[in-house]
Amino acid sequence: MPPPHIKGERMNAHEVLLTRMREAVARSHEISVWPQGDAPGARQSRAVFTLEERLTGDSELDRSVTGVCAPRIVVYAPEHPNGTGILVTPGGSYRRVVLDKEGSALAPAFNDRGYTLFVMTYRLPADGHAEGADAPLADLQRAMRLIRARASRWQLDPDKLGVLGFSAGGHAAASLGTRWNDAVYAPLDETDAFSARPAFMGLVYPVMTMEEPVAHPGSREALIGTQPDDHAIHRYSPEKAITRNTPPAFLLHAVDDPAVKVENSLLMFNALHAQGVPVEMHLFEQGQHGFGIRDALGLPAHLWPALLMNWIESKL
Repeated sequence: MPPPHIKGERMNAHEVLLTRMREAVARSHEISVWPQGDAPGARQSRAVFTLEERLTGDSELDRSVTGVCAPRIVVYAPEHPNGTGILVTPGGSYRRVVLDKEGSALAPAFNDRGYTLFVMTYRLPADGHAEGADAPLADLQRAMRLIRARASRWQLDPDKLGVLGFSAGGHAAASLGTRWNDAVYAPLDETDAFSARPAFMGLVYPVMTMEEPVAHPGSREALIGTQPDDHAIHRYSPEKAITRNTPPAFLLHAVDDPAVKVENSLLMFNALHAQGVPVEMHLFEQGQHGFGIRDALGLPAHLWPALLMNWIESKL
């Protein structure tokens, strides 16, 4: 058990983070991913949008959403942009999308160094959308194209736009990084002429493979069902789709993760390395799953945002 002064420091850090999260949310603005609000493939879905307030842990900001039909992006813009933008895809086991733990909580650290964050909600694969398991990927492709098309609005370099995904959102991010050019929706307007390829991928305790026994059971079931065939398992395992054109990647995982096995990151690292794709990986002894920024306070893993930003700056 940590000594009292360490516990006090953690509490103070939590309070500061919560205050800065609230300030970031107050300054943020939202944009729609799709022109009509609802995604074209959402017309068949009976999903009902629900915002859940989850008052857990030390933070009052721990919201999540389900039933997404009209994906949105919350823009957290810094006072002094450095030209780099990051599309953030939070986790939720492909059953929900969290908004704060892996969303608004990132804004203070990243905005302080000039990064513009685009935290998005995306459709969930089991909600009956026309694209099925490709619904999240369609939303991510459109989001990246939209940010690239409007890059000048946020003083961004269109060649310096990456993706950062957590848990199941890490799977979505890796899918974008490996399948950015797959035609998973019909082009709608001039925005869809822009490339969806991210310049880099940040993958934090990511769900990756759909192969047992490493696959995360809940995400796998939500994505490809309880009895997927070999084709589906292969198609939705991003480590199987690595090429020399895959963007550079930064991987982060806690070895003691009880939910998403660390082998997910190890498999992705090995696949990237085998193809000569630049990759950096950090494994922390402690952290469990879903630590984000808030729950990493007081652990060595709390260094990860700086490690990621240093790595990004070395690549761009």
